[in-house]
Amino acid sequence: MSKSGAAIPLTVIAGAILLAACTEIPSGANDILSFQFDPLPSPSVVLGDSLRDSLGVAKGITLKAFNFSGTEISSPPVVFRAIDRGIRVDSLTGIVIGDSVRPSARIVAALRGLSGTVSIAVTQKPDTVRGSNAFDSLAYSVLDTINISNELNVRVLTYTPVAADSSVGSYLVSFRIISPGDTALARLVNDNGARSTIDTTNSSGIAGRKIKLDVTRLTSLVDSVIVQAFVKYRGVNVRGSPARLVLKVKPKT
Repeated sequence: MSKSGAAIPLTVIAGAILLAACTEIPSGANDILSFQFDPLPSPSVVLGDSLRDSLGVAKGITLKAFNFSGTEISSPPVVFRAIDRGIRVDSLTGIVIGDSVRPSARIVAALRGLSGTVSIAVTQKPDTVRGSNAFDSLAYSVLDTINISNELNVRVLTYTPVAADSSVGSYLVSFRIISPGDTALARLVNDNGARSTIDTTNSSGIAGRKIKLDVTRLTSLVDSVIVQAFVKYRGVNVRGSPARLVLKVKPKT
């Protein structure tokens, strides 16, 4: 993320800088040369609801604009417009409303000759979270520097009396290790082995995290890692949240 006084980003997430050979480069302090979207509050908006952050607060799409020197411009004039079905967006506030379920819908932001798009999914309202691979085991080796488990995961569902698929895709799930208390002994990681406590559900409504174990910190008292998975809607836990996930650990024989 670019900051005030930093160099202009080489890759501008929100559209290309519209400069032709015969166009004068805007060099005034309030002349916009580039802009980029801020991270979305959520990867999806719930059908019939507004885009919300992890606390359940309605948030609009926001962006940062920069002048020729890379300085951020305060309150840049921007107009938002939905170009795909499935969403509505307030042209000034960037507040998004979900109209129909779909994996991706685009919104255009335009300001002073520049434009760029951002995509967001529209998903069903999360109603329930259940363990998918809620119990697993890891046979660790004391000779290996890295011992990583299979993914412990949950499935997020919606109540639907008619639809065949009740999966809630593109929805955030957060994970927390509650035992053991030694945060260096067991860590939540993603598929690349990097520390990560948040995942987004796939099209089947499944999200999860693996456990990375530092065997040098193991004691005879530790035989399992217990994880909680949280799914919230409007800041409130849905049914089954937090879900309990357990990884049994034992030495490899």
